[in-house]
Amino acid sequence: MSLRLILTRHAKSAWDNPFDTDHARPLNPRGRAAAPRIGRWLVARDYLPDAALVSDAARTRETWARLSAEFPAPVPAEFLPALYHASPDTMLRILGNAQAWTVMMIGHNPGIAGFAADLVAERPAHEGFARYPTCATLVVDFAAPDWSELQPGTGKVQDFIVPRELE
Repeated sequence: MSLRLILTRHAKSAWDNPFDTDHARPLNPRGRAAAPRIGRWLVARDYLPDAALVSDAARTRETWARLSAEFPAPVPAEFLPALYHASPDTMLRILGNAQAWTVMMIGHNPGIAGFAADLVAERPAHEGFARYPTCATLVVDFAAPDWSELQPGTGKVQDFIVPRELE
């Protein structure tokens, strides 16, 4: 059995409250609409995670809550401070401890775009892949026997989507 990673950047966040810290910023209305669309897209394509690793920032938690509300059954999630603005190396280390076959990871740019680029053997032709806009989602498979043996540059892209394509 192969491993599958669903790698999602948080949905569009609000910048209108000058008292919010970066960590506390919630989603804006566009982000609140985008996350469920990605959730429905994942369900329609049977890209359902067995577990989720989510940055503990407000916007990633809210992205997960709205996205996973579309799933047919609850999925266990860990909210990790180490994923808040994590580097690609940190993301790889965290993923290396995962126990599920299909893992969803929700994080932030620029780390998530770099991590996606590092993982895949061949980048998708999609124009949004390099900048990884908000709520962009990559589905990538690996032949590794478990996450601790994952090697960069070995992932086979199954899909890549941005929310605007689902409007």
